[in-house]
Order: sequence, then C-alpha cells, then structure tokens
Amino acid sequence: MNRNRTLVIATRNRGKTAEIRGLLESFPIEIKNLDDFGPIPEVVEDGDTFEENAYKKASFTARVLGYPALSDDSGLVVEALGGAPGVHSARWAGPDATDEQRCTKLLAELESQGNRSAAFACVISIAVPAGPALTYEDRCEGVITEAPVGENGFGYDPLFFFPPLNKTFAQLTMAEKSQVSHRGKALQQVQHEFDKVLKWIDRHMPDPQPVGCQNQKNET
Repeated sequence: MNRNRTLVIATRNRGKTAEIRGLLESFPIEIKNLDDFGPIPEVVEDGDTFEENAYKKASFTARVLGYPALSDDSGLVVEALGGAPGVHSARWAGPDATDEQRCTKLLAELESQGNRSAAFACVISIAVPAGPALTYEDRCEGVITEAPVGENGFGYDPLFFFPPLNKTFAQLTMAEKSQVSHRGKALQQVQHEFDKVLKWIDRHMPDPQPVGCQNQKNET
C-alpha cells in the first residue's frame, strides 16, 4: 500500500475518526486511527499552546508508525480567567475529573464575574515522519451560562452558549455542532484544502524506491 495514501488520526476516539473519515471520503486516502496498530506510548501533552500539543501528538505518531498523521488539540478559553482553562481544559479539575466536575469548577470560578465571554479553540496539525507539519486553527465565540443546559455533547458543552443559534453546544445535534464548532470549522478548512494537503504529503514523503539488481552494460 502507498504509505502516502494512508492518514493516521492520532486518537482512539471512534467518533472523531468517523467524523474525519466522512469529511475526507471523496479523497483517495485511507483513514486509520491508533486502534489499527499495536500499543504505542502515550504522548505527554505538556505544551504551552494548542499548537504545540497538536504538533507533538501528530509528529510523534508519524515518526513511530511511519505514516502521515493528523492530531488536534482544543480547549475552552475564558476571558475573565485569563484564558484558563485553555490547554489544561481536560485536566483542569483533576486528572480523573468527570465532565460534571469540570463544569462545576468553571461555574464556581465565574461566580463573581460579570464578564462571561469565552471561546472554544482548536488547532489541527498534519505531520509526516520527517518532521514538517501543516497547521489549521479556528475558534467559536460564545458565553458561559450560569447553569448547565442540554444533554448532548461532552466536556463544557452544557455551559457554552452559542448566540447565533440561541442554544448551548449541549442542545445542538451532532450535525449542527459540526457546522459551527471550533473543531468542525478547522476540519472544514482541512477538507477544502485537502488536494493541496495530499500534494504536500507526496512532496515530503516520497514513495520508497525499489531496491534490486539492474542490468548494467559493461563499458570499455
């Protein structure tokens, strides 16, 4: 198989993999994720920015598996909290915290704040084993509610109110959320430019040259 025509999503999340596979289904590429391979070490997401973490995961996966790899890093940026929880969104309330505990902590932090402006941010990195990477990023602006609303989604979705649709992310269907969310818009950028992405992959990850004996004429 042409290794240039396989893209590994650096996740074991089946929903995320299915979403990306659906967006790229018209392109000549096979989408795999980490479950298609043997165990590989976990990447420590210790970067100071979403871009650092996304690149670290994509680059590590590409180098370990030998395929082009895609990874994203995203989180909630709250203006009144100086950008927190930011890159620590998933671990902000503790490494084993539930979504409910994360939301409870956020509401407590904002209890005396009048400014409840916030944004979800996402950075996508596409890397090859040699090291270079492409970066795509997007944001979705909103407001933090005073109590959870809605049953869908995950993480901070019940607290993130999206004014254009007059709903929280947890009230949106998956299709609605994919159209307006930070990750959805960043993935749409990838989709719209994927012909260029394939050419970039070909340039930075050429097909291996066959090795073997070749007939040679003796010169006199």
